[in-house]
Amino acid sequence: MSSLFGSLQGLIALVFGIAALVLSVFGFVDALRYRPDAFTAAGKRTKKIWLIVLGVAVLLSLYSVFSAFSLAWILAVVGAGVYAADVRPALRRVMGRGSTGGGPATRW
Repeated sequence: MSSLFGSLQGLIALVFGIAALVLSVFGFVDALRYRPDAFTAAGKRTKKIWLIVLGVAVLLSLYSVFSAFSLAWILAVVGAGVYAADVRPALRRVMGRGSTGGGPATRW
């Protein structure tokens, strides 16, 4: 019974590690697509800084694929998560591809 929970825990850690890697790589590739002036127009740090943050997140998530919930994994998820939740929507609004952020309530 103990080995079943151990293997289940290992599988869950692997899934979370791969998810962190996918999020980090997606953020890095997505940041490459935008012009450098879009970052400053959105009121965010420069493109170079975000590429460094996301590049480090990719390296940390590669390092911690098999050991999720480690400090390296947490740092990778935080860096890529901030980009995905804050920077990317701002960039999309500046470039004219995002929503206005009001949601369905602003249509009335």
